[in-house]
Amino acid sequence: MNAKMEGLSGKHVVVIGGTSGIGRAIARQAAVAGARVTVGSRNQKRVSDTVALLGSPAQGRTVDVNDGESVRTFFQAAGSVDHLVLPGNEVKIAPFGKLSIADAQASMMSKFWGQYTAIKAARMAPSGSIVLFSGVASRKPGAGAPTLTAINAAVEGLGRALAVELAPVRVNVMAPGIVETELWDGLPETTREATLKQFTGRQPVSRPGRPEEIAAVVLTMMTSGFMTGAVIDVDGGALLV
Repeated sequence: MNAKMEGLSGKHVVVIGGTSGIGRAIARQAAVAGARVTVGSRNQKRVSDTVALLGSPAQGRTVDVNDGESVRTFFQAAGSVDHLVLPGNEVKIAPFGKLSIADAQASMMSKFWGQYTAIKAARMAPSGSIVLFSGVASRKPGAGAPTLTAINAAVEGLGRALAVELAPVRVNVMAPGIVETELWDGLPETTREATLKQFTGRQPVSRPGRPEEIAAVVLTMMTSGFMTGAVIDVDGGALLV
């Protein structure tokens, strides 16, 4: 058994946004490592399907991170948490001149305040960890997504501050690059492939990431007891070009 497997065996891992994409990959790998996994999302069918996929003793509940009462109810039922992972959010991306203030505020509410609210409500074990999610746009802003850049930077600042304030609970931030998940499924296949190539073709690793690759690093973040306050880039080298 490797260190990740040993470190997560019998631990309670909660993944909000754990029913699709990166979150589901994290939940699956944690379950394989012997963790007791609880997944949360707004979609009951996805929750049920994911719990069936993970098998016993996994469990899941609906939760809306934009609703404080929903989040409190979720964590009251969850009980003590060893590792909290927060990949679930909804962000609208558009140029500054075209994105409405209401949509910008809703994006901030979901990705920043959603994670903030979940951490506030979770009953963390002192030896546990929290993994927030930002993205490489925090340090590599591109035209057309200033709100995303600002939100990601805020999440990273929150992660560093909470690593100090919540110690001995460890707090780290995952900053992924472009990852091929269901979020791209709305595009026709040829358009999707061309768009992903446009975003990733100049990277040293010239392809989008896979959810399983991000998940593997998140498991390391959960089990590395000397890691806190870190922002970990898993981006195919996007920040280098």
